[in-house]
Amino acid sequence: MSNNGNGKDYKVIGTRPIRHDALDKVTGRANYGADIQLPGMLYGKVLRSPHAHANIKSIDTSKAEAYPGVMATATARDLPVLADKMEDIGESIVNLRDASANVLAAGKVLYHGHAVAAVCATTPHIAEEAIKLIEVEYEVLPAVTDVREAMKEDAPLLHEDLLTQSMGETAEKPSNVATHFQHKKGDIDKGFEEADIIVEREFNTATVHQGYIEPHNATALWNADGSLTLWTSTQGPFQVRNQMATVLMVPVSKVKVIPMEIGGGFGGKFPMYIQPIAAIFSKKTGRPVKMTLNRTEEFLATGPAPGSYMKCKMGATKDGRLVAAYSMLAYEAGAYPGSAVGAGAFCVFAPYNIPNALIDGYDVVVNKPHSSAYRAPGATNAGFSAETVIDEICEKLEMDPLEFRLKNGPKEGDIRADGPVFGNIGSLETTEAAMNHEHYKTPLEGKCRGRGVASGFWCNGGGQSSAVVNVVDDGTLHLIEGSADIGGTRTACAMQLAEVLGLSAEDVNPIVADTDTIGYTDGTGGSRTCFATGWAAIEAGEDVKRQMTERAAKLFEVEPKDVEYEDAVFTNMKDPDKTLPFKEVAEKTGQTGGPVVGRATVSPTGVGNAFATHIVDVEVDIDTGKVEILRYTAVQDVGKAIHPSYVEGQIQGGVVQGIGWALNEEFIYDDEGHLTNTSFLDYRMPTSLDLPMIEAVLVEVANPGHPYGVRGVGEVPIIPPPAAVANAIYSATGLRMTDLPMSPRKILEASGKA
Repeated sequence: MSNNGNGKDYKVIGTRPIRHDALDKVTGRANYGADIQLPGMLYGKVLRSPHAHANIKSIDTSKAEAYPGVMATATARDLPVLADKMEDIGESIVNLRDASANVLAAGKVLYHGHAVAAVCATTPHIAEEAIKLIEVEYEVLPAVTDVREAMKEDAPLLHEDLLTQSMGETAEKPSNVATHFQHKKGDIDKGFEEADIIVEREFNTATVHQGYIEPHNATALWNADGSLTLWTSTQGPFQVRNQMATVLMVPVSKVKVIPMEIGGGFGGKFPMYIQPIAAIFSKKTGRPVKMTLNRTEEFLATGPAPGSYMKCKMGATKDGRLVAAYSMLAYEAGAYPGSAVGAGAFCVFAPYNIPNALIDGYDVVVNKPHSSAYRAPGATNAGFSAETVIDEICEKLEMDPLEFRLKNGPKEGDIRADGPVFGNIGSLETTEAAMNHEHYKTPLEGKCRGRGVASGFWCNGGGQSSAVVNVVDDGTLHLIEGSADIGGTRTACAMQLAEVLGLSAEDVNPIVADTDTIGYTDGTGGSRTCFATGWAAIEAGEDVKRQMTERAAKLFEVEPKDVEYEDAVFTNMKDPDKTLPFKEVAEKTGQTGGPVVGRATVSPTGVGNAFATHIVDVEVDIDTGKVEILRYTAVQDVGKAIHPSYVEGQIQGGVVQGIGWALNEEFIYDDEGHLTNTSFLDYRMPTSLDLPMIEAVLVEVANPGHPYGVRGVGEVPIIPPPAAVANAIYSATGLRMTDLPMSPRKILEASGKA
């Protein structure tokens, strides 16, 4: 039995069953987007801009169209002209007019790799050769790839019609600053006057990619009846459906999205890129069309996490009480407005209760691909700035950094710097668990070795979810839901359903359905799926329980109120010796009224926030600048771990990605705005050979807003690593690193040895 800390014992929740899709995935039977094969299939390829910023003077596709095997070409002329329309595509809100212009450039290219035209042919190789025959005349314009340079008044303008929206007012002159906002709490000037110690630093973080192994893909079939079927690997099938309907100007009821297995996403597989092009080609040719990006295209033209420039100033009293904090966050949106600066603003100071705070946020366009969500979008940048300053304050106070966090950590009823009031949270509990952990208590010895800590916060998401449960005659269940499975959510939702009915996880067969088969479900992102889709499964299970109780009552020949259900057994309370197991009642549904189908749609509001505190030990080679991770412990409040192995895996994966941000990962652009490292050989991600085993410590402070205490867990673990590693590097070398990544070159430069 598993207990969640609130007195409830569970049969299924908290156990570690084998995931339902495990065998298919390890044997290769699972179908990913690139596995689709349809009769008469054609293949599409995209021609991309060699320039970071240029007007398109002309496009001539005639030579490509004449090439043997070419069936069609496409340019922006094949897409309808759209008005502004803001759409929530999962973890971000985009203007679909901009999204359409990103699919195929209309009049102007805005980054190196921007799609300009496309070719559809009988083989991928013919399509690749044919795109070389498309002739494009450009008028090259100056490019700007640095957020600070883009904010200057004389910077090259990406959009002549972009007017800054600031504090409810619209600027008169165009600029590259799309929006400016503020969050205020208390009196910031008074707070800094009360401070005995003030630390102020500036920070820069690089553009980074999610690094998923499977590239974007899409196969489209535009049928003669006007309906469009799309097979694609996506985190948000319904979001893709809605985007496609708007961009192609077809009724949403005519678009069916079949989500394939997904080989990683981390927020980067919500936007559409090639899906509309595949659909256009299918409409033109009457045949199915497949498109798959290669790795270079993934780096050039999909949505990375934004680079940023930040200022952070914090003040504390000599007894260790935070009294004031200021943050300026300027985030790269890429070619079109819509970075994650808003999320960064509400996460930057969230691990602390600060009476006086001011946060300025700027969303800035630059000549890079439009930024997208990446696991706790915006929070990793912001957390790096604040947690590094906190460490310096603790050093000046000569105060243990975890003691400082205990003294200043938020608790229920405290107000976040951007306004919301905290509910039941586990901030202090994670800090206490870190302090009491053997890792923190063990002295670190050795030359050029250091230990760092950092905390992180993510709000978590709710959203809408649907679920249907079919009771099979043998007593098993088919759970049909609409959340793409990235991290084991099939099993996590199945386990919650099984718990409701007292069955085993193996008695549930979870199925991720297409957009025609299941009710609307928000995407797999924002740490919402186990919480919200799991809740839908719970409610659908309660519906099944109610109906099956009625069926058992018929078999007992009593009223439903006289039947009790527990541990998959129905009991006749008028004659307790008479019982019926769930499976026997299932066998007889045909005799008691027909099939039993449970259903539920939910939009829960009881989302529980997530907090984490991380500890890392490093060793720095002062001659090469290389940083080795010696030991890493991640402590996180998970509410209730439905499947502890999956929770640990989410935490470990997030930490590894955060270490990549910290030490290696970055997009490198030359002076003309060309991306120069477009392969995994040159874009350096950590592997298992680079790291020790990441220890995940699960703290369970049950979320009262969920029936089983669930909190989302997938995003907060990426936030603390960059700051924790930076603080450990300082402990080892005395160097305060303020730019990400902290590569060997940057460490040598900081030490004066470069």
